[in-house]
Amino acid sequence: MALWRVRATVEDRPGYLSVLTASLALKSVNILAVQVHTTEAGAVDDFLVDAPDTMSERDMLAAVERGRGRDVFVARAEAQGLADPPTRALALAGRLVHDPDALGEALVGLLDAGEVRWRPEAAAGHGFTAGQMTLVDPAGGAFEVLRAAPVFTPAEFARAQALIELSATLLRRDDTRTTMLLPSGDELLLRVATADDAEAVRRLHARCSAAARDLRYPRGVPTDTRLRQLLEPIGGLTLLAVHTDPRSGEEHVVGKATLLAEGDLGEASLLVEDAWQRRGLGTALLRRLVTWAGRGGFAAVVAHTSADNIAMLRTLRRLGAGPADRDGDMLTVTLTVPGAHSAHPAGADSAPAAATAGPATARAATGTYATGADSGGAHPAGAHPAGTHPAGTYPATADVRQPPPTSS
Repeated sequence: MALWRVRATVEDRPGYLSVLTASLALKSVNILAVQVHTTEAGAVDDFLVDAPDTMSERDMLAAVERGRGRDVFVARAEAQGLADPPTRALALAGRLVHDPDALGEALVGLLDAGEVRWRPEAAAGHGFTAGQMTLVDPAGGAFEVLRAAPVFTPAEFARAQALIELSATLLRRDDTRTTMLLPSGDELLLRVATADDAEAVRRLHARCSAAARDLRYPRGVPTDTRLRQLLEPIGGLTLLAVHTDPRSGEEHVVGKATLLAEGDLGEASLLVEDAWQRRGLGTALLRRLVTWAGRGGFAAVVAHTSADNIAMLRTLRRLGAGPADRDGDMLTVTLTVPGAHSAHPAGADSAPAAATAGPATARAATGTYATGADSGGAHPAGAHPAGTHPAGTYPATADVRQPPPTSS
């Protein structure tokens, strides 16, 4: 028996699909999997079938056409075709998470494309025709996906768009990674937190003094559930400062800043381990949060802190904080967001902290790439805004993407 891929348009009316399956059954063709693409011309059925070894392409075409299939495409399939489309899409998404540079190759696998070309020019729009799909690359430029047959369908375009959105999310996270060199010579990695960092942040809490914890969490250290929510806030962002011990190689979270969304306002919070305070770390974390708030369209960022938290107030003044609004022992300070047209303080309906700021993630527009398909080599395209980049081609076996530059 041999595996075949069959695609045909079938009248979207009761009984028509059974006519096609009956025609295949008469030729001892066993249907292993089927997916339906809805189009204006009718339902496009995509089959993976097992047929006798003696069956030729002409025989398969004739069997489908006798079953009232139109616009028929048939081709021999490989064993990996046994994976259903949702499983394949999830596998490609998982690969993209672990290797964000593999977007071009992932599109090849998702769409069974002949090749994927990257162009440095931004696409005027996205869409698809029978044999070409244009997708806006979240890192800049555009992808041209080419396939001789079968024709692209709206369902395939939607899948490709979902993969592009995943890539955009990964780029936003990569854009938040940078190395900070302190005057003491210590290096810290500043990166976006995930729920997997919960235990490391718990250890940060344990190393902090009671005074530092009380300033950040006046209502008590958050529960495990609440901590995970704060590490990946909806519509928000949490940054971690991570130090790697040069002797043991162990990583320790030494600082944490969170940006929460409150409508068009951001609310910021900050915690720095005692031993790492007064070294510019808190200022660096908050400055990056304010910058991302500007990219995310926030009107302002506010911070709630106690009136006796002199260190926090000094840090906020360095960032250009305006006059503070006082409510008992608590102060609400507003930070101007780059590019914002208006700013106003937010209500303090969440737990006051040493500082709090609203979440914002921004689509990274950096990082370009090119692949030399003719020689099998990869050629860096340069990733700075003023750079010019050669077009790249992604055949079914190659995809090289240069990582976006780290911003400071």
